[in-house]
Amino acid sequence: MKLAVQYLRELYKACMAGWDRFWFAPSDPATYSLIRILAGAMMFYTHLVWTIGLDDFFGPNAWLSNAAVNAYYDSPYPWSYLWHTQSTATLYAVHLAGLVVFACLTVGFFSRMASVLSYLIVVAYVNRLPGALFGLDQLNALLAMYLMVGPCGARYSVDRWLAKRRSGRASEVAPSVGATIGIRLIQLHMCVIYFFAGISKLQGPAWWDGSALWGAVGNLEYQSIDMTWLAGWPLAIAAMTHVTVLWELSYPALVWPRLTRPLVLALAVPLHLGIGLFLGMPTFGLIMLVGNLAFVSPWLVRTIVERQAPQQSEPELLPLDVRGGAGTPRQRKSRAGETSAVA
Repeated sequence: MKLAVQYLRELYKACMAGWDRFWFAPSDPATYSLIRILAGAMMFYTHLVWTIGLDDFFGPNAWLSNAAVNAYYDSPYPWSYLWHTQSTATLYAVHLAGLVVFACLTVGFFSRMASVLSYLIVVAYVNRLPGALFGLDQLNALLAMYLMVGPCGARYSVDRWLAKRRSGRASEVAPSVGATIGIRLIQLHMCVIYFFAGISKLQGPAWWDGSALWGAVGNLEYQSIDMTWLAGWPLAIAAMTHVTVLWELSYPALVWPRLTRPLVLALAVPLHLGIGLFLGMPTFGLIMLVGNLAFVSPWLVRTIVERQAPQQSEPELLPLDVRGGAGTPRQRKSRAGETSAVA
C-alpha cells in the first residue's frame, strides 16, 4: 500500500511537472516572431484585396445590408465597427487605418498593440460579411488572436531594432513564457483543425472509396491547373485520397514526437501547396503552412533566417525538474546539487 501511494505521488508530481513545462517553460521567440511576419503579411494582403470592391461589400449601400447581416446572426454578440461607417469617405479612412495596422504587425512596429488591433480588425471584417467567410479568414483570426499572447515582436522587428539603438548594444533576446504559451495555443488549435477535418471526411463515401480527390481536381470551378489527366491513374487518386485522410487523423498524435514530426510537417508542404497550385486557393494553402510553422524549432528558424547557427544551441523549451524547477541543467545542478533531471 505504501509503495502504491508513493508511486501515485511521484506520478502526480511528474504529470504536474510535464504540464508546467509544456505551458510555462520559457522558450526562444524566434518561431513566434516569424509567424508574426508571415501572418501579418497575409492579413495585409487579404484585406488589401477588399479595396477593389470596398464600397460594394462594406459601404452604406452594400450588397449585403446591415439589416440582412443582423437577421442572419439573430444574436446581439457579433460585433463590427464597419456597421457604423455611414459614408464612403469614412469607410476608406478606417480601411486604410486597418492596412496600416497590418503593416505594423508585419514589420513589428508597436507589435503588442498591433497584434491586438489586428485581431479586432480581422473579426470586424468577418462579422460584417459572413457570406464571404472562408478558411483563410478563420486562420487569419486564429493567428492574430494568439499573437496577442506573447512578445511577437521580440525578434525580426522594428521594435527590436529600436531597442538595440536605444541601448547602444545588441543584447540577447531572453526566453519568454508568453512565446511558449502563444506557440502552444497555435499548435493545439492546428491539431483540432486537422482532426475534425479528418473525421468530417470520414462521413463522405467518396473518401472511403478513394474517389474524393478526383472530385476536387475534376471540378472546373476550382481548377487553376488542369489535372484531369489523373483520370488515367485511378490507383494514384485513391492512394492520395486515403493518405490525406490518414495524415489528418494522425496529425494530432504524430506531430508531437520528435521522430515523427519532420515526416508530418514534410507531408503538409505538398498537401497545402497542392491546394494552392491546383485548386485555386494559394492564400489558404500558404496560411495553413504558416500555422504548421508553430511546430518548427526556434533553433532551426534562427539558423535559416539569420543564416548562421546561434552561438549557443538552445533547446526548444528549457528543461524542467520533476519538482517544478525550470532552467538549464547547469542552473538546476547549482541550485539543488543534483546531476539528473527530466527534460
